[in-house]
Amino acid sequence: MIVCGNLLVTGSVQLARYFKISTLVVGLTVVAYGTSTPEVFIGIRAALSGAHDIALGNVIGSNFANIGFILAMVAIILPIPIRNKSLGKDMAIMFGVTVLLLIFGLNSVISRVEAVVFLSILVFYTVWIVRKSRKNSKDEVIPTPTIKPLIALLMILVSFVGLYYGSGWFVDGARKLAAAWGVSERVIGISIVAVGTSAPELIVSLIAIFKKEADLSIGNIIGSNFFNIVGVLGITAVVNPIIISDQGLFLNDMAWLFGISIALLLMMLPISRGIIARWESALLMLIFAVYMFTLYR
Repeated sequence: MIVCGNLLVTGSVQLARYFKISTLVVGLTVVAYGTSTPEVFIGIRAALSGAHDIALGNVIGSNFANIGFILAMVAIILPIPIRNKSLGKDMAIMFGVTVLLLIFGLNSVISRVEAVVFLSILVFYTVWIVRKSRKNSKDEVIPTPTIKPLIALLMILVSFVGLYYGSGWFVDGARKLAAAWGVSERVIGISIVAVGTSAPELIVSLIAIFKKEADLSIGNIIGSNFFNIVGVLGITAVVNPIIISDQGLFLNDMAWLFGISIALLLMMLPISRGIIARWESALLMLIFAVYMFTLYR
């Protein structure tokens, strides 16, 4: 799945450059959506096999891991400068869909109607941000694509095939692991599955920050968290509505997710002149470790 995720990201970025889309937008959409594709396949497979806790836990856990593990690890290695003012709007949108997930989950099911709402938000946001980028691209130097469009498209198609089969093996292994360890599928979904499917985000963010592409690195995380909710849960619940087995645990998980998201926002202030420092990243990772500990205690 990591190999196929990398193929998908590479092919997607090359196509984006061919259509002259900016670096930040590539991070927020193309790369973020591409690195979240493993979550899409795992969510669909999990929902169809009745493993609803893995489908939902994978999204909540992935969003938590993206901030508390992936972003924190990247910023510990190399502090991330916050240069782009538009990140504030993107963070607000990420918060908004997280609140919407909480509201939709209060009746213990993510229905098909709610899934359509999620997907509608995804379509409108993507169209809006790409159109805005195309208008502003005159003042930005877009890197020249190094791969022909047809080859990039072939890479994307091959990656989808690998992700389809890999996700099936991943879900089967996760359910067997939960049974062997004597823990719930929710715990496995939030921890092992979530961290595992976040590997592409880690690879992309590390590569981006070493190449001095800070916008791509943090844009990848914010965009991935947005897509996990409206894209992954939207597609999954359209295929098969997601049942929330324990309302109390759901609210607890959402509280942790809101907490670490707010912490990230505070660390990014002031937007466009701030920096995520090493000590702040260590704090994010500590929050992540404490949350993981509470799952297995």
